[in-house]
Amino acid sequence: MRQDPAPLTRHLRVRQERGHTVLEFRGEIDLAAAAEIAPHLDRETGRPAARVVLDLSRIEFFDCSGLRLLYRARSRVLDRHGSVLLVCSHPLTLRVLRITGLSRLLPPQPTLDAALEQPQVTPRP
Repeated sequence: MRQDPAPLTRHLRVRQERGHTVLEFRGEIDLAAAAEIAPHLDRETGRPAARVVLDLSRIEFFDCSGLRLLYRARSRVLDRHGSVLLVCSHPLTLRVLRITGLSRLLPPQPTLDAALEQPQVTPRP
């Protein structure tokens, strides 16, 4: 069952879909946006055994502040025995994820449907 996104901030929407909490990042994810997103991200990733999807399909810009958010979300979810998936198809963002090695920790899927079809295992280094 698909729920309409709750507009937490202009840069983040949260909704439930197929048993997962989808965190949809939107617009330009820079230092200011990251500060706005972080408290909401921490709340959603702090739950035991959370099943989280980080959806970057609606971003326009993504800098190192965004990378920190992704890494923090991944760490928090895995520390609480949850699973985390990533949706990203933007070529420049994918390049940054590959260069930084984050794509090995959070293998990007091209669509939300593709991510939700993945097994519930997230690699831990």
